[in-house]
Amino acid sequence: MLPAQAPQFNLPWTLGRIQPRACSCGSVVCHLLHERVMADMSRRMFVGGLAATLAPFAAVAQSTSDSKQSPKQGPRPLLFTNLRLFDGSGKAPRTGVQVLVEGKLITALPSAAEKVEGAQIIDCQGKLLMPGLIDTHWHTMLAAIPQTTAMTADLGYLYLAAAQEAKRTLLRGFTSVRDAGGPAFALKRAIDEGMVPGPRIYASGAMISQTSGHGDFRLRSEVPRAANEPLSLVERVGVSMIADGEAEVLRRVREQLMLGASQIKMLAGGGVASLYDPLDSTQFSERELRAGVEAAADWNTYVMAHVYTSKGIQRAIKAGVKSIEHGQLADEASVRMMRDEGVWWSLQPFLQDEDSNVYPDAARRESQRQVAQGTVKAYEWAQKYGIKTGWGTDILFNPKNTATQGRQLAKLTRFYDPLTLLNQATGKNAELLALSGERNPYPKALGRIAPGAFADLLIADGDPSVNLDFLADPERNLRLIMKDGAIHKNTL
Repeated sequence: MLPAQAPQFNLPWTLGRIQPRACSCGSVVCHLLHERVMADMSRRMFVGGLAATLAPFAAVAQSTSDSKQSPKQGPRPLLFTNLRLFDGSGKAPRTGVQVLVEGKLITALPSAAEKVEGAQIIDCQGKLLMPGLIDTHWHTMLAAIPQTTAMTADLGYLYLAAAQEAKRTLLRGFTSVRDAGGPAFALKRAIDEGMVPGPRIYASGAMISQTSGHGDFRLRSEVPRAANEPLSLVERVGVSMIADGEAEVLRRVREQLMLGASQIKMLAGGGVASLYDPLDSTQFSERELRAGVEAAADWNTYVMAHVYTSKGIQRAIKAGVKSIEHGQLADEASVRMMRDEGVWWSLQPFLQDEDSNVYPDAARRESQRQVAQGTVKAYEWAQKYGIKTGWGTDILFNPKNTATQGRQLAKLTRFYDPLTLLNQATGKNAELLALSGERNPYPKALGRIAPGAFADLLIADGDPSVNLDFLADPERNLRLIMKDGAIHKNTL
């Protein structure tokens, strides 16, 4: 594990190899030992240094002229009163209860008549109190930038853009996200240490892709690549890693675990947005997928697999994958297989509507149409067979669409009743996050308003017994946003 704070040294360092000074005693052993230590320090300072580059922006994030927007966490317990409670279980909101927050945790749900000595009172004015929202398929580093920027900009710029979007994500009411691929480790650390505001991040690290797979972003001019050639740009910055064969899959998965991945993302089929791999293609052999699954299982976590088709879904399940991401082209037999094996179905509202990506070429628009048709059937089958279903957006390379995050949940009431859907985006999604087991970076309960859970909560103008439209306009309808017991917004 990396240290909590990167060591500070007044030494020059680069991304390449550090040349040590000669040992004064001339000992070869001393010389080699010094080189080993300096090389390791370079690696650690690089990973920690990315977080450190965000430090100047912590002050910017707190400098809003409205003091109500600044995160605050006082020493006194906070008692939320006069509220309607949606606790994340899917049950209808109830009254006659209060919520007590001490430090980072919810510690009690006293009755409305009970007095708590020494607590600071927050009158919720009869509004809804609910858990913070969870998006289980979010790309922290890649959502708010165009694809050309992601492939050409300096890594420092990508982190700065992602830090700004992380704050906006939190202010939309999303207090936790499962990052589905990208170099999010440094930003996660900066958020956890309070340097910048943002949601909790369950980082997957680089997406693991085969050659020609959904994560192979190389130009045609870069193919073929000799065995001794350097990694491509997207591999060097940690967006994706190309691996062919069981041995290479093991190496690349283990590298992401070493960097701190909560779970692993493998790309087991084609996609809509990618230029080269067809939507119907099946990627990675079962043996290769199983190698990744076993490497993750050895670290007591799991593999999530990007895949659409029935053939790819069944291969991934046979290999031991625990979460199918997308899967909109599944047949009924594949859905039954998910149910029988207890596999999660992480679905996204790919409906080819106003929230969808716009593609200039007919081939990708046709793939998009097929997926949109499959999405309607997927939601039907997920409910028919009682599949454990997660919800996420998968907004990627689309700065304009990040603001629609809440709306993309609210519109799914065409498939689910609002309370069931809100449970999916809170308590159920928290169960999916918890699959990371021993690699779970946030081991307290999420997605619930209950004693012992993290104090991630929202006060909202809305009634989830009727609809979730209030989540489509978070700026107006989310009156208070708390994460980790710290208030990031309060307009009560």
